[in-house]
Amino acid sequence: MFLFDTSRSHLQQLELPLFREKNCTVWVKRDDLIDPEVSGNKWRKLKYYIEKALVQKKYGIVTLGGAFSNHLLATAAACNKTGLRAIGLVRGEELSEESNPNLKRCKELGMELYFLSRLDYAERHQEWFKDQIQEDYPNFLFVQEGGAGYHGLIGCQELMEELPETVTDVFVAQGTTTTSCGILLGCNPKQKIHVVPALKGFDALAEMRPLLYQFCMDNELVSEYLQQVVVHPDHHFGGYAKTTPELLEFIETCKTAFDLPLDRVYTAKAFHALIDWVKTSPDANGAEVVFVHTGGLMNG
Repeated sequence: MFLFDTSRSHLQQLELPLFREKNCTVWVKRDDLIDPEVSGNKWRKLKYYIEKALVQKKYGIVTLGGAFSNHLLATAAACNKTGLRAIGLVRGEELSEESNPNLKRCKELGMELYFLSRLDYAERHQEWFKDQIQEDYPNFLFVQEGGAGYHGLIGCQELMEELPETVTDVFVAQGTTTTSCGILLGCNPKQKIHVVPALKGFDALAEMRPLLYQFCMDNELVSEYLQQVVVHPDHHFGGYAKTTPELLEFIETCKTAFDLPLDRVYTAKAFHALIDWVKTSPDANGAEVVFVHTGGLMNG
């Protein structure tokens, strides 16, 4: 199916005096170019949910997200392309289909939007909440917020098959941990994955463990995988979706220097962590590094 073609996601090599000084090779994996609206990690996380819904002959997919959720937009676009219905449960009862360009585009793509109070939305991880969704939307496949979960993990794992085996380090922004867990499972034992949480105070390893356990079913094996993870916790720039003049200037610099667009919520912070690591870490000497561009530019 054309939706699952990753050929547009190429490796873009970056040149900087800093990289030459450290004898360090840096590429960007341009997953943001896979599709204009189902881009980056959203495409990879949705792939097997879409296939599952089609194989099981579901009417469509029901999922949830905030007012500016790239996941909602990606789900709306993916369902539109594959003939599935899309239902989006949106955080914020005061909102409507016309509240912002993101929700408006979701509606244009055919997504049915329903708005939940923040109190109700906060219960989304409870079993009764999931049971209620299945009762309200029978024969729809429920996909967790952000495409999190086992099927999303498997889709993200495939990314490593598209990278050179000589890669030593992979940098990726971290939200639900689905993308980072998938990439970790696709790594060989000699590779390191560097995760950059977008949330302040986020315990990356603790959050990754239960999702990895779904795949490995062995706590000792999960612990072995987590030894390959390097966490960069101090590049959140104040917290989720927070920004500073320094970050905004960094985004403009990257656009000018590399023709590399970055969003202020995830990718700019992760790429800033990469640059800082190359500057300060002895491990960067001679490294072959890939930065995974996870998309998210629509609302960035």
